[in-house]
Amino acid sequence: MCRFCAEGRPGMHFGPAGEASAAAQGGKPAAGVMPSWSGQDGRKLLIRGGHVLSMDPEVGDFAGGDVLVSGKRIEAVGTGLEAGDAVVVDATDMIVIPGFVDTHHHQFETALRGFLADCILINDGQPHSLYNYYEHMLQKFSVVYRPQDVYINELFGSLSQIDAGVTTVMDVSQIHHSPEHSDAAVEALRDAGRRAVFGYFEGWGDRAKYPEDARRLREQYFSSDDQLLSMVMGGEIYIPGHEKAWAIGRELGLPIALHVVGTFGMRPTFDELATSGQFGPDNIFIHMTGMSDLAWKTAADAGSHVSLSVPIEMTMRHGMPPIQKALDLGMQPSLSTDVECTMTADPFTQMRSAMTLQRAFINEEALGGRTDCAAMVTSRDVLRFATLEGAKGLKLDRRTGSLTPGKEADIVLLDASAINVAPLNHATGAVVTLMERSNVDTVMVAGRIRKWRGSLVDVDLPKLRAELEASRDHLFEASGIDRDVFRN
Repeated sequence: MCRFCAEGRPGMHFGPAGEASAAAQGGKPAAGVMPSWSGQDGRKLLIRGGHVLSMDPEVGDFAGGDVLVSGKRIEAVGTGLEAGDAVVVDATDMIVIPGFVDTHHHQFETALRGFLADCILINDGQPHSLYNYYEHMLQKFSVVYRPQDVYINELFGSLSQIDAGVTTVMDVSQIHHSPEHSDAAVEALRDAGRRAVFGYFEGWGDRAKYPEDARRLREQYFSSDDQLLSMVMGGEIYIPGHEKAWAIGRELGLPIALHVVGTFGMRPTFDELATSGQFGPDNIFIHMTGMSDLAWKTAADAGSHVSLSVPIEMTMRHGMPPIQKALDLGMQPSLSTDVECTMTADPFTQMRSAMTLQRAFINEEALGGRTDCAAMVTSRDVLRFATLEGAKGLKLDRRTGSLTPGKEADIVLLDASAINVAPLNHATGAVVTLMERSNVDTVMVAGRIRKWRGSLVDVDLPKLRAELEASRDHLFEASGIDRDVFRN
């Protein structure tokens, strides 16, 4: 039991695996019997007869395919696999894919979902700046978070993404006001039971220990590589002394992630880092809007990774999402959801946004008479961005991102018989252009079933929702912001 549960604070409230009631979930009853031992060593499970999209060219795709899971790992992918002593899960009319990977999500903001739906990034003196993310979220809301607020926000946000098929996240938690805040974030990610990269970014106030506390966190929580949790160092260049954060991150062998947005006036500093040889394959650059050609080429040459949050970048005035810039330089981006205070964190929205935006650019050029346009991305491309490329960007592709024998079994079953998809005619097209979170039928993380036949397992959702609402009420009251649900 986590210490927040023991102290009467929000918690998971686990029960025996597979025994969560459908009524507690607020969803439909589970069909069939869920193997309560899923993910345990020596136990096997065979996903039988689905349309398997492995996202591994060497493995391939299979109509009526099977995935054999042994313990937490994928043992085989193919057709007609022998079940032996494995429990069989019927995947007829399902599309079987690797779990989605979200490479940038501020989960501590879950209780504030939708409040800044109409906001932009900063007050830049231009129209529409009254509600902006920097002033409201970072300068007002974030400073009043208590450790228990961090815990329930992180936990609820994680569970919501499991429900949507996201089995891996990089959580960008800019909430490290004290070591206790940091501990709460880590413990919530752990208790959610999915693969998570803890992004150690800045905090505010006299008790903030960023970036030095990275050493304690690394030793206390991330000393083993054989666990669901790993760590990334936040190295924002708009924070004074960011050089120390980069140095500590590299001392600890951690990837270094940062937001790179031209509207924050970062371009000169970013160019200086580029020309001084600071970029490396351990860098994760989020957004990359408004950057110079020099910086882009240096990042590409260094093997750095780019995480795009296409809907957020378009709506919050970050700048035009640079998806074509990345592709032109041979960089394969990942997709990320960013902030739920402004936009949903489901992966289907991210994939459709990336696909339609890039194709809009190319189509406009073609309609203008250009005959040497770049290739348009396909549904398979953006599904790869949302799975394998995300795993590569987080340095987790040896463990997840594709249905490859030997990797851990992060697997999602998507219902292709549902009214919004049937009849199935194109597997990747159905996932990217037709589906949404209601099609997520079953979710496994490292072989353990976390969602079964449409319902999360081992979660008392009404209780957790009440705790999240209580956190929301505290955040509005303590920040002095009026929660008017009908404001224009």
